[in-house]
Amino acid sequence: MITALSAANAYANAQKAIGVDPGLGGGQDVASGGGFGEILKSAMTDAMKASKHAESQMAAQVQGKAELVDVVTSISAAQSSLETVLAVRDQVIGAYQEIMRMPI
Repeated sequence: MITALSAANAYANAQKAIGVDPGLGGGQDVASGGGFGEILKSAMTDAMKASKHAESQMAAQVQGKAELVDVVTSISAAQSSLETVLAVRDQVIGAYQEIMRMPI
């Protein structure tokens, strides 16, 4: 289960990845093309790249061209990227459900 703390950490890591300092309120780069949609797109792209890299490392290890430690490292990176995406998704769904429960 993903906690609110892990989701907040994932969000902070995503902000650091796109170059926004999370301690400054996070929204300063919206005018320059940033924003929540870009953060989601970046997180999804990073997760896909990490997954593809892990697959290529596994194939290279089967062929004897890669070390096992490289395979394990790339799988771990892919797993953490996927957990980040899932944490953000869960928080977005939770926020949507809260909004839907609000009285009009």
